[in-house]
Amino acid sequence: MIILSVDYGRVRTGIAICDRTETIASPVAVIKEVRQEILAEKIAAIAKERQAEQIVLGLPKNMDGSEGESAENVRCFKDVLEKTAGLEVVLHDERGTTITAHHYLNVTDTRGKKRKAVVDSVAAVIILEDYMRLRGNRS
Repeated sequence: MIILSVDYGRVRTGIAICDRTETIASPVAVIKEVRQEILAEKIAAIAKERQAEQIVLGLPKNMDGSEGESAENVRCFKDVLEKTAGLEVVLHDERGTTITAHHYLNVTDTRGKKRKAVVDSVAAVIILEDYMRLRGNRS
């Protein structure tokens, strides 16, 4: 199944996608948009263009597993995105993905403006890889 992954942010949102065999996750884009409705339309357009069959949306939980304001914002966005894209949107725990993304970018010596431009799409890849790993364990 082709799955699109979203690392939702108030200003920048990272997008990643996997191949039909759910083997490889790749970064697609970082969208700069603060209005949820317009962001949902842009993501829906990418999902349609890439023939995505499902969307996984990172759910930012606190390290103790509780949910705060950011998680509430993501849950609201999930509803908007589902209606706009017409696809199932699955929430997936994204704890630690941005930290891991920064680590990957340190290893590749990605700095400055380039780092800021890609960190969200790298986080979306990490969310998607973790989700695919979970799906593989369920099979």
